[in-house]
Amino acid sequence: MKQLTEAELKSGLESLPGWTCNSAGKLERKLTFANFQAAFAFMTHIALIAEKMDHHPEWFNVYNRVTIELTTHDAGGLSKRDLALAAAVNQVAPPESAG
Repeated sequence: MKQLTEAELKSGLESLPGWTCNSAGKLERKLTFANFQAAFAFMTHIALIAEKMDHHPEWFNVYNRVTIELTTHDAGGLSKRDLALAAAVNQVAPPESAG
């Protein structure tokens, strides 16, 4: 597993609305849902996708808010696996969940 180049990261972020590279060098997206039930249902859906991809997010949930951070520990930073999981998250996240 190799780390993304700066150009690959920049290109990847351009195609991933809502995602940024945070100060820890991880891909990050913050989402807000109508309530806890909607946030937890979203997390459950993503957990199933992540398991199939064998790539698991670092995430935090407080009531209706979910913060997702992605990195590839084996690569020592961001990899194509992170971009793929971020794209999968974007396919599931409702448009009104931007936070």
